[in-house]
Amino acid sequence: MNTPSNAVPELPAKSGVSDPGYNTAPTRPLYWSMRRELWENRSIYIAPLIVAAFQVFGFAISTIGLADRRRAVLLLDPAHQRTAIVGVFYCLDALHSERRDRSILFWKSLPVSDLTAVLSKATIPLVVLPLVAFAIIVCTHLIMVLETSVVLISHGMSPASTWAHMPVPFNLLVLLYGLAAIALWHAPIYGWLLLISGWARRATFLWAVLPIIVIQIFEKITFGTSYFGGFVKHRLMGFAPDAFDFQGRTKPVIDSLVQLTPGRYLSSAGLWIGLLVAAVLLAAAVRLRRYRGPL
Repeated sequence: MNTPSNAVPELPAKSGVSDPGYNTAPTRPLYWSMRRELWENRSIYIAPLIVAAFQVFGFAISTIGLADRRRAVLLLDPAHQRTAIVGVFYCLDALHSERRDRSILFWKSLPVSDLTAVLSKATIPLVVLPLVAFAIIVCTHLIMVLETSVVLISHGMSPASTWAHMPVPFNLLVLLYGLAAIALWHAPIYGWLLLISGWARRATFLWAVLPIIVIQIFEKITFGTSYFGGFVKHRLMGFAPDAFDFQGRTKPVIDSLVQLTPGRYLSSAGLWIGLLVAAVLLAAAVRLRRYRGPL
């Protein structure tokens, strides 16, 4: 009687000839780590979508009587405000949540380095969020312009003037440039928040803002100055003077591509010092993730 052999069949050795049954595609850990962040943090795109939906709904109501008032299309609030808010809360929860629900034990068992994991989380506020905000704002603007056109046409008026006052390519370029400029300027803020997210055991928001408040109070009581508060304010909103040329206007207005100054922005010391600080903070976050266990 023939008995089945217990020997394990040998796997074919790798050769220069590709085997159709052998998967040689790279794993791309950074790409899949970013996909994981998008899967687990749907607020990255849901929160901006909700805000945009409210704006479209509010604008639709405001178009009542549009033919009589001949209003122009409303501008959205500065895009970086919503993007920054979502980025702040994402970073505060990015490393803390996986320690809180103990999923860090599973993710550490995968062949993904701590550096890759932290970089994938830093890429969300620096790259993904600005692109999501750009896409949502463009779609929202388009819907609002179409609403205006429908109302005007229904009243026997031409919507041509609305489109004439909206230089679409110019507006898109300014918007994309502004989102990229503010994301790079806020890089050290996101690095600080990720560091706190990987260090704090609870109350990440409190631990992120408390040192800043304490330093400002100490400086004010001890020296009677507010230099640190001015520094924080500059890091939050100081990108515009280097990124744009407002030509001495008190009210910021961008009406020409000449006012975009990427060369001056990219050569500013504040940008590169901020990026250096962000790199140091991210390196510290990587080390923390390597040695900090679940809560």
